[in-house]
Amino acid sequence: MTDPRTEPSSLLAPLRKRFDQTVASIEELVNIDSGSFTPEGVNRVADVCEARFERSGWEVQRHRHHLERSEIGPPLGDMVVGRRAGRRPVGKGGRRLLLLAHIDTVFDAGTAAARPFRSRGRRAYGPGVTDDKAGVICGFEAVEVLCDVVGFDDFAAITLVCSPDEEIGSPFSRPLIEALAGDHDLALGLEAARTNGDLVSARKGIAAFTVEVEGKAVHAGVRPVEGVNAILEAAHKTVAFQALNGRWPEVTCNVGVLRGGGRINVVPDRALMQLEVRATTAAALEQAVAQVARIVATATVPGARAQLLSTHRHLPMERTSAAATLIAEAQAVARELGFKVGETATGGAGDANTTAAAGLPTIDGLAPVGGQAHGPDEWLDLDSVVPRTALLAGLLARLGSRTIRS
Repeated sequence: MTDPRTEPSSLLAPLRKRFDQTVASIEELVNIDSGSFTPEGVNRVADVCEARFERSGWEVQRHRHHLERSEIGPPLGDMVVGRRAGRRPVGKGGRRLLLLAHIDTVFDAGTAAARPFRSRGRRAYGPGVTDDKAGVICGFEAVEVLCDVVGFDDFAAITLVCSPDEEIGSPFSRPLIEALAGDHDLALGLEAARTNGDLVSARKGIAAFTVEVEGKAVHAGVRPVEGVNAILEAAHKTVAFQALNGRWPEVTCNVGVLRGGGRINVVPDRALMQLEVRATTAAALEQAVAQVARIVATATVPGARAQLLSTHRHLPMERTSAAATLIAEAQAVARELGFKVGETATGGAGDANTTAAAGLPTIDGLAPVGGQAHGPDEWLDLDSVVPRTALLAGLLARLGSRTIRS
């Protein structure tokens, strides 16, 4: 029998009472600079999340990023994970539910001071307001209302991940999320709903690379024929990489960075390229990656050499029958709340790709509605905060002791 306390419509009233508090909590996070490469800011957000976990009685783990000598890359912020145990063991039908949110943004230090949280009409604005600070806060709100206010505990465990590096491919947090995936039954991503309210049932995979091109430097005026122009070789490779667009359905390739040389009177002996390929299926991604490797290994300028370095990779989040079941459950909850939600696929990759690739039934886009992420006009629909948080809470109640088949 369904617990009347967890009927989706019953969750609206307590969430409405907490609305001002919820928006204030989002504002607090938005006004902290937490770009992926601003670890001190990320850790200030991590501090807020850790304190909230502790106040609400979660079991908390803080995974600190320690840069090893062998590790390439800058220091990053910490990952904070909260876990709440329910009363129904796994062996007696309890489900272990994994919520995915991230506390980093794409914005540089100083952005929050230049563009602090503000509201205009029924929208709020600010760096990271919808990607993903509203998702973080609404994850807390949904679980607290469901468990603390309503008293729901018919589940095995609910885990909320606050990752510090999603915007740069999760180099630190991905292994930790993969380990969590093995200990849970399904995952719900707290990225923003699409601008029309759609949930996300599939995400493209991504493979990102750096290509280092080596040539031979000589005097450009005296002995140009003896030189090997690394920039020219990189230019040929850029044309070849861009030609991969459209070669397979739903596969894209983009060279986003190309630089080299230092003086106009020297044949450049170095060039650096950064590129990515994206695909909807693992098979197509591997085909594209193989072609990238072939292009890197093939020189057009005699004497040029190139090295391919993998930066990061997310396998695609492919739509599965288990994902379809989760979407259907979410749509049923939305109908009980009086609105409809659709589903869509998106080209962006995230931590939901990691859990899906690990075999965990996963859907995303369960946070409030927002748009213009990564830009100066990023916005959050304030009217969506309560209903979307109720959708998440109602879905957690519905899934707490129900098996989702792959």
